[in-house]
Amino acid sequence: PADAAKSYPGWDSIIAKTEPLKGSPLRPADDLGTIMYTSGTTGAPKGVMHSFGTFAWGVQSGLKRVPAINHTARMLSYLPLSHVAERTLVEHGQLFTGMHVFFAESLDTFTADLQRARPTVFFSVPRLWVKFQQGVLAKMPPKKLNRLMSIPILGGIVRKKILTQLGLQHVRFAGTGAAPLPPEVMLWYRNLGLDLLEGYGMTEQFAYATSSMPGRSRIGYVGEATPCCEVKLSEEGEILTRGPAHMKGYFKEPGKTAETMTDDGWLKTGDLGVIDEIGRLRIIGRAKEQFKTSKGKYVAPAPIEGKLAAFTKIESCLVSGVAFPQPFALAMLPLGAWDPLKEPAARKAFTEELNAHLKVVNEQLDPHERLDFVAVVPEQWTVESGFVTPTLKIKRNVVEKFYGDQFAV
Repeated sequence: PADAAKSYPGWDSIIAKTEPLKGSPLRPADDLGTIMYTSGTTGAPKGVMHSFGTFAWGVQSGLKRVPAINHTARMLSYLPLSHVAERTLVEHGQLFTGMHVFFAESLDTFTADLQRARPTVFFSVPRLWVKFQQGVLAKMPPKKLNRLMSIPILGGIVRKKILTQLGLQHVRFAGTGAAPLPPEVMLWYRNLGLDLLEGYGMTEQFAYATSSMPGRSRIGYVGEATPCCEVKLSEEGEILTRGPAHMKGYFKEPGKTAETMTDDGWLKTGDLGVIDEIGRLRIIGRAKEQFKTSKGKYVAPAPIEGKLAAFTKIESCLVSGVAFPQPFALAMLPLGAWDPLKEPAARKAFTEELNAHLKVVNEQLDPHERLDFVAVVPEQWTVESGFVTPTLKIKRNVVEKFYGDQFAV
């Protein structure tokens, strides 16, 4: 109920009635410090238990890998404060370094908030990096932009102007994670002078298992193991991680804890990967997201979605097709992009562009992976509508249930 919150004591009343702790109290490192819930993209959220010790290991490891987070840094906080990445690098990063943290007011004011904060360190999820790119390309066609940036001196001015318009002109470290970012988008930002570095982590690992480093990054890979994490692959190719920043277990779910953790402390991530010759990790799919077509062939949707998302007029997409002969995709357009497509000529031009891109994507796939079609949906997949998590990861079960009745049409 809306009035339920009124029955709880407020912060001011708690402070007024509570004596401050005396001295400098320390808590044992193994004591339970917090319970953070997973996003629930593949099922019900689970309460991840972290100790005070895992907090310390995770935060200090992150600061070693990202030295740009220091007392002179500026960051914009926009994820829920309960999210593991926010608690690791922003909340506790600020407590550790004393850096300046700004807060975003809403998604509607996000661009203005970036301009106000002018962050020196900025982490974001792929969907936002794509939205920023689409905003720039909506004002200037790609061919014209590329031509301007190829001109000596003028190209540097254009790059600086674009980054300034985005509020990212002072960024010293730019990170991306939570989902794959299309290589084409990564290269586009590099051409602007912003080297996006991918990282990989889960709530269970305190958000920070691997990260890319300047001069050692490889597009399509999420970097090397952090100082507090070991990474290896099982015989089946599942990514296993272990380290002092890992969880104590799932709250009141010993069975799921036993399923997820091996006897010698390795976390079964559920992600499938490969590791290159210098230890950089590549995520090739999530075991739970793989589905079988009616032909009996398994399909991993994430790599296909990454290729499809390179089409800059798509903001988000999902590959599905359980028990169908061939997989297919659903695509969501940026807000406001649907109405112009009601005009026949615009709709025809867009369809031709999308089909041309689909042909390019299918040529890169094995026969059983090739998409039968791409259906563009009119709905917006938002946090409020329940289609995505607060970090804008798609809730596959929700999306597939919503559109399921139309799959066979």
